[in-house]
Amino acid sequence: MSVIIRRISESDYESVMVIWNEVLDVPVTFETLCETYSAMAEDDRYCTFIAEVDGVVAGLITAVHTIAIGHPGGYIKMNGLGVLPEYQNWGIGRMLLEEVERFAIEKGAPYIGLASGIRRTDAHGFYEHLGYRKTSYWFRKDLTKKKQ
Repeated sequence: MSVIIRRISESDYESVMVIWNEVLDVPVTFETLCETYSAMAEDDRYCTFIAEVDGVVAGLITAVHTIAIGHPGGYIKMNGLGVLPEYQNWGIGRMLLEEVERFAIEKGAPYIGLASGIRRTDAHGFYEHLGYRKTSYWFRKDLTKKKQ
C-alpha cells in the first residue's frame, strides 16, 4: 500500500463528492462542489489535501486559516476530514491531520480547531487519541428554514 498526501486537483472532484456525501453526510452536488473548490483555490487561506492510495482517492481534509480577536496568528479551522470506510484504520486520517498541522505551522497559526458531529463518537475518540481536547460546543442556526 502506497499512500500519497497531496493538494486536491480538479480531477479529484467526483471522488471527493462521494466522501462528502457518503462519509461526512454532507449533501453536495458536483456543481456546488466545483464552485466551492474553485473559490477556495483562489484564496491561500484554504487548503484541501487528498489521501491517494494506489491511484484511489481514499480520504480528504479541508481547513482554513482564520483570524480572530485574542488569537495572534489566528488559528486553523478544520472543515472536514473523511476517509472511505474500506481505508479506515490504515493511519490515513492521522496522515491528513499531520499535513494540516504542517499547514498551520507554515501559516504561523498556534492551534487547530474543529467541530465534529455529535453522533460521530468514533471520530471524537480518534481526535482525542491524537491530542485534540473537547473545549466547547458548536451551535448552528439554519437561516434558510422558516420560523414556526
